[in-house]
Amino acid sequence: MVSRDIVVVKEDTKYKVLFMYASIIFFSAFLFNTPSEIFEAMKKIVVSPSILLTDYISVGNLGAAFLNSGLLLLIALFISKLNKVSISGPIIASTFIIAGFAFFGKNIYNIWGLFLGVYVYSLTQDDSFNKFIIVAFFGTGLAPIISQISFGFGFDPVFSILISNAIGVICGFLLPPLANHFISFHQGFSLYNVGFTIGIIGSLFMSIFRSFGLENETQNILSAGNNKALGFYFICLFISMIILGFFLNDKSFKGYKHLLTYTGRLVADFVNLSGFGLSLINMGLLGLLSLLYVLLINGDLNGPVIGGIFTVVGFGAFGKHPKNVFFIVIGVYIATIFNTWEPNSTNVILAALFGTCLAPIPGKFGWKYGIIAGILHLSVVMNIGYLHGGMNLYNNGFAGGLVAAFLVPTIESFRRG
Repeated sequence: MVSRDIVVVKEDTKYKVLFMYASIIFFSAFLFNTPSEIFEAMKKIVVSPSILLTDYISVGNLGAAFLNSGLLLLIALFISKLNKVSISGPIIASTFIIAGFAFFGKNIYNIWGLFLGVYVYSLTQDDSFNKFIIVAFFGTGLAPIISQISFGFGFDPVFSILISNAIGVICGFLLPPLANHFISFHQGFSLYNVGFTIGIIGSLFMSIFRSFGLENETQNILSAGNNKALGFYFICLFISMIILGFFLNDKSFKGYKHLLTYTGRLVADFVNLSGFGLSLINMGLLGLLSLLYVLLINGDLNGPVIGGIFTVVGFGAFGKHPKNVFFIVIGVYIATIFNTWEPNSTNVILAALFGTCLAPIPGKFGWKYGIIAGILHLSVVMNIGYLHGGMNLYNNGFAGGLVAAFLVPTIESFRRG
């Protein structure tokens, strides 16, 4: 049910707010490094194979990672505005996930082939590209397939760049019909539907590569030691979202309690259901809570973890709120008590942050099932990366789709019984 007292925010104002945050991220780069240092680091980022986990802060530097993130967010917003796309929860989630993964896997080189593939698909369907923009944005999770073929297999440079982008176009072309089909697999209980889809595509192409003797080397390139500076930076950023959302919501938190009643099951567009101001408040709160969790367990604010936090923040406009993500995170943490993984290791932190794609499960069925979903998610995500060889940046989205497809029918059968 749509809230009756939504405070309407003009479309132009929504774009101005998002462009403001994109610009803040972009220009923040120069707080950390000089322009010459950033330029040299950006060259390293662009030619990186970029498969999981490749932290652009470590490959380049903090400034280059922020510049890359802000630049890609600006590009996504310009494409949206150029195609006259209204700002909705899915648009916010899909643009913020680009900004987040621009810290570890997406860059100014490896996204264009996928965009082009989705655009070509829209032409074949004689339909407007703006209907497929969200899929195109989410689909950039396959960006490493372009970078790995271009720079990771040791092919002739000209050949590798041509073939990698051609494969990127093919992948982009496949995304819309497959994403539309696979949503029935998990019944909308995984918010990362495209993440599951590109997990399938990535696994298919990785199988083909392996049949030709091509294998991806395991990557675990991570930075450390930036918690103090980045912690202060992101606290300020997320508090500003709450304050701005407060003013845009008629200087109140009115309606937020109602927002917390939504299960989050696809499609839960909080901008449409509760308004842009409340969505911004929710995004800021989720950002602070995610940041607090990482700091409390002594985790590192490296590129992948920042990407995870940005993704949770983006989906604060599209299905996630503190009430339906809390027990997923608790489930992941509980699982570490009994298994071999440390709760503050980067992979486990990512499982906790990205595992919140399963938020509709506790939202619909209750907190106990949220804990079970978190426990299952950690086990699945830690073992599924081999299938796609790190080509799918949304490894947790792939795992989350499998967990939801297994758990939801099981829960429903017991509830009927």
